[in-house]
Amino acid sequence: MSLYSENIKYLRIKRNVSQQVAADAIGIPRPRYAKYEDGVNFPPPETLVGISHYFNTSIDLLLSVDIRKVPFEDLLKLENNRILLPITVDKNGNNFIEIVPHKAKAGYTTGYSDPGFIENLPQISLPWLGPGKHRAFPVDGDSMPPHNNKSFIVGRYVENLGEVTDGKTYIVLTKSEGIVYKRLNKNGKNALMLHSDNRFYKPYEVKISEVLEIWEYACSIETEKFKPDDSVPKSVEEMFVELRKEMREVHRKIA
Repeated sequence: MSLYSENIKYLRIKRNVSQQVAADAIGIPRPRYAKYEDGVNFPPPETLVGISHYFNTSIDLLLSVDIRKVPFEDLLKLENNRILLPITVDKNGNNFIEIVPHKAKAGYTTGYSDPGFIENLPQISLPWLGPGKHRAFPVDGDSMPPHNNKSFIVGRYVENLGEVTDGKTYIVLTKSEGIVYKRLNKNGKNALMLHSDNRFYKPYEVKISEVLEIWEYACSIETEKFKPDDSVPKSVEEMFVELRKEMREVHRKIA
């Protein structure tokens, strides 16, 4: 039996379904499916895609990894079972760092898996970052000081949820919000809690099924000096403190 046939047999048994149920869901006759599990035949491309979708496992995993021996379920469940990340490299095969400019931020949500879109992004090289795939993303708003709207966060690509460490900061790409930079906490196995360093913004939950990519903070590129606005409190509590001070000053002047 081939690695592929062992994998699909393992996944079917793990689902606790018969060959008939699996074959019906994929849209092929049971005897034909049985030959794939027995390693007698190999499925054509269109059937291979159907089997991949049925078991919710990427084709490259089915063909190249002994799924029985790896915690493949911890891998991020990417759209259409995508597990390969489009990247750009130089003539020596070294990875470039693609920069997602502000004008391309909205398009990244749909173009993140398109090699053509990634290839057209500006590129830089930061050799001191070490191993891993890195990409630079723009920061918006004041939720994560000292980074401001002119900052870029360089992130290292996170392949599985086991790499996410509670309390660290990450760029998170979600289906609903696009690119956000937050501090993460794993809230059970099926969700993440996203926290802002600016306490004015409340934490919120994102389901793992909504996550498209996660990039761990590696470094930042600041294009403008950070200027804290002392007139803006960082929390509701501080806001009331400032209000009390102003009210005391008003009473003092009236008296």
